[in-house]
Amino acid sequence: MSFRGFDFLPRNTRIGFVALRTIALGLSSLAMIGSVILFLTAGLNFGIDFRGGTLIEIKTQEAKADIAGLRAKLSGLGLGDVSIQEFGAPNDVLIRVQEQEGGEKAQQEVVAKVRAALGDGVTYRRTEVVGPTVSEELKRDGTYAVVAAILAVLLYIWFRFEWQFAVGAVVALVHDVVLTIGIFSLLQLEFNLPIVAALLTIVGYSLNDTVVVYDRIRENLRKYKKMSLHELIDISINGTLSRTILTSGTTLLALIALFVFGTEVIKGFTFAMIWGVVVGTYSSIFVAAPLLLVLGVSREWSGTGGAKVKEPKPSNS
Repeated sequence: MSFRGFDFLPRNTRIGFVALRTIALGLSSLAMIGSVILFLTAGLNFGIDFRGGTLIEIKTQEAKADIAGLRAKLSGLGLGDVSIQEFGAPNDVLIRVQEQEGGEKAQQEVVAKVRAALGDGVTYRRTEVVGPTVSEELKRDGTYAVVAAILAVLLYIWFRFEWQFAVGAVVALVHDVVLTIGIFSLLQLEFNLPIVAALLTIVGYSLNDTVVVYDRIRENLRKYKKMSLHELIDISINGTLSRTILTSGTTLLALIALFVFGTEVIKGFTFAMIWGVVVGTYSSIFVAAPLLLVLGVSREWSGTGGAKVKEPKPSNS
């Protein structure tokens, strides 16, 4: 990419990405296996969206909320696990109460108990009660949404390119989603509905990166019919490297600013996105593209819309 005569990367950049495919695919496989093991053993720290419970957002009259005082008032109510967290302004507080036995009626009673304990000295800005039935539906629908997005990608890439490209893109997307779930399981960060939204966004971002590289590979397949596939994939990745670095870099700058200066409510989402952008950029270079070598992409493919056109035979005349 050029800025008034200045190239972000030298035009003759030739980094041997494909030569590193064995190491990269090995590390990715280990990371995916580790993520699955973590998910099956440690599990995820599901938020109230998925566990069920009560969330109450309040604003105190003081310039800075007295978190210790609020905790003292609520600890004697016998509600079990109660999380009190400052977020946004110093007097904005988020109260999370674990799911109570006795169905949704018991969850509603939690709100009344908290209001009675805190009195009218605070402003109640939001109250959400998620019952066990709703939380199970949210888990199921969230899983369906992510799986449906990946299947839609499979069909789209298959229609636009070839089946090898579709399989490579889907493996890269599954890699990104599994590693994101793995880091949340490892760090036991809260996994809630915004994280599901982040997963779907990561699928879209990673796919966009992968399609840019695949488009260049398709273009070069038509252009360099005698070049080895190994070399062709390398020059395709190097040809899109400036765009990849600039897009990922600027996206990360915005996300890091949101993570550092944003409110507590969006920290989980922005963390997932930061991780997803890093992993998605890595997978488009080190997973999606080298997999074409493993899958044996056709060298005869030179048409549009999936059509195949063989190279013309040399004339005898």
